[in-house]
Amino acid sequence: ESHVTVPQLGAMFKGDRSRKENLVEYGFRLPSALDNRPLRFDEFEALMPRTVFVSATPADYEREHSSSIVDQVVRPTGLVDPEIEVRPVSTQVDDLMSEARARAASGERVLVTTLTKRMAEDLCDYLNDHDIRVRYLHSDIDTVERVEILSDLRKGVFDVLVGINLLREGLDLPEVSLVAVLDADKEGFLRSTRSLIQTVGRAARNLNGRA
Repeated sequence: ESHVTVPQLGAMFKGDRSRKENLVEYGFRLPSALDNRPLRFDEFEALMPRTVFVSATPADYEREHSSSIVDQVVRPTGLVDPEIEVRPVSTQVDDLMSEARARAASGERVLVTTLTKRMAEDLCDYLNDHDIRVRYLHSDIDTVERVEILSDLRKGVFDVLVGINLLREGLDLPEVSLVAVLDADKEGFLRSTRSLIQTVGRAARNLNGRA
């Protein structure tokens, strides 16, 4: 999607430049190595006079450079957006447990996002102590194990998956009918408007999707 692709276009040149400048500075490459490079963002822009940006959550660049925006009202799946409900922070864990049990009884799954890795681990332990089948995902878990955890969630080996920033784009799990964003009133890493929309969208693959 464009909100991911556009920043990468600029990052290609900067990353390449940074790496080669180190090599040239310490004598591993000749200065001419800097000439073999990706396009700078302004150079790339000059080659894209007509561009269609496609994104569920367009960034500021796309909005500022678009003469018209076309909204996709109907999803390819035929499902509507998840219903969003805001609940008090004071009872969020109790709410989560009752919702998780109800979803598990219906054969559905739950994704929970927390502010920190420590909170994810503590919540996981707490839910386990209350007989809820739960696992957690964070950056220390390698890609292979992550795929296995997501596969087990879909198979029903456990019902609730707790994570931080790993529960956003690219997770298309039709079994997930509830996304719970804990401490949603607090600022934190990946708690921007676009990130929250992407997080809530994880429940958009299920007919009973809610957040």
